[in-house]
Amino acid sequence: MDSPRYPTDQEIWDLARSNGLDPFAITFENVPASVLYEIAAYLIPGRMAHWSYGKAYHAMKMRYDYGLNKLYEMVINANPAYAFLLASNSELENTFVRAHVMGHVDFFHHNHCFHHTGSDMVEVVSRHAERVRQYEFQVGHTAVEQFLDAVLSLQEHISLPAPSVRPRAVENHLRPQRGWSSADWGLQSPSDSIGERQVKPNTHEEEDLLRFIMVESHYLEDWERDVIEMVRQEMMYFWPQIRTKVMNEGWATYWHATLMRQLTFSDDDYIDYARLHSQVTAPLVYQVNPYALGYSVFQDLERRQGRDAIFLARTVDDDVSFVRNYLTEEVAEALHLFVYGADQDHVIVKSRQFELIRDQLVKELVHGGIPVIHVNDGDFNQRGELYLIHRHEGVDLDLPYAERTLRYVHRLWGRPVHLETRSSNKRLILSFDGHLDTKTVL
Repeated sequence: MDSPRYPTDQEIWDLARSNGLDPFAITFENVPASVLYEIAAYLIPGRMAHWSYGKAYHAMKMRYDYGLNKLYEMVINANPAYAFLLASNSELENTFVRAHVMGHVDFFHHNHCFHHTGSDMVEVVSRHAERVRQYEFQVGHTAVEQFLDAVLSLQEHISLPAPSVRPRAVENHLRPQRGWSSADWGLQSPSDSIGERQVKPNTHEEEDLLRFIMVESHYLEDWERDVIEMVRQEMMYFWPQIRTKVMNEGWATYWHATLMRQLTFSDDDYIDYARLHSQVTAPLVYQVNPYALGYSVFQDLERRQGRDAIFLARTVDDDVSFVRNYLTEEVAEALHLFVYGADQDHVIVKSRQFELIRDQLVKELVHGGIPVIHVNDGDFNQRGELYLIHRHEGVDLDLPYAERTLRYVHRLWGRPVHLETRSSNKRLILSFDGHLDTKTVL
């Protein structure tokens, strides 16, 4: 009996294009598990080294070795895009993965959140890694790694990319010397009010804590400012993926399902495909599966408004607007969604009301689920201390985690640091002066 013939990359590409997809050109490469999981841990090949990436690699690789999890592919947003496929995949699995990748790369190409990202980020992070290696040679590996510990603890606390941001086709390697000012980095010095406090002239109006520290700290060396800017640039690249996790995975899942149905396979292959698809969309414990949620919403939106509507949503929405505008009660019921919470020592279902489910999902998706921390005063007490405010939106901070992070903020700022938040409906200020952690209830 003849072995089945599976479609080539070009045939899958042509089928995707005939269905209206418009991805970047894609370079596919088969790699062993050790390479694929290394790329997944670093998120992009060639990135600067840090122990936390090695920790992520060993955790993921161990789950794969014990048969607890399997990563079929890793896609890099670039032009051309790179798709790394697990070398042990079967031909059917690779066909499934290639169809899935078509959806991802089309999303990278057209969703508005990705318009600011440079097409050469693989080369950019490689240059970053080389500069970090040079700093390790100059000041020592331990000094650089400990500094990266502090910077990476704050990497998500940057201003979100906006359409007005200039594409990062060329890196900015400016490193201001002593005597610099905010204007050297294109920052403004507004005067505004936040709560009952006044923003001081040297405080940045945006929620870009990392950039503010990079510019305003008097205790950073030039190489340290450069490392902060490198981390910021890389995080600007990753932020759109944080903002669109549900949409991106849902779009890719919708298109692997659509394209696979249009291909011809044997009965056994269709059964294997059904198994793969069910694994991707299976429910998760204590969290929503973004593949299943995004896929179901896109399917429902197409049923109600037609295919043009899903292409429009793919282009103009992010996860927050996507769930808020298009999640329906029927989809929530089909996915068995509910709001849960703690009741003494138990986890209980608190509500199955659709409005509460949708609002809870939206709340968890705002800002990627990451707490919003903004600078309120860069010269608190007129002693150069840093005063931060957590924008409380109904979810308390993990206080022990916040206290540990304040120590890293102090490492970067060089002076006492304070964080105002709310905990158990009380205003609370966490402080670290370089020696002692303190809590003040207001």
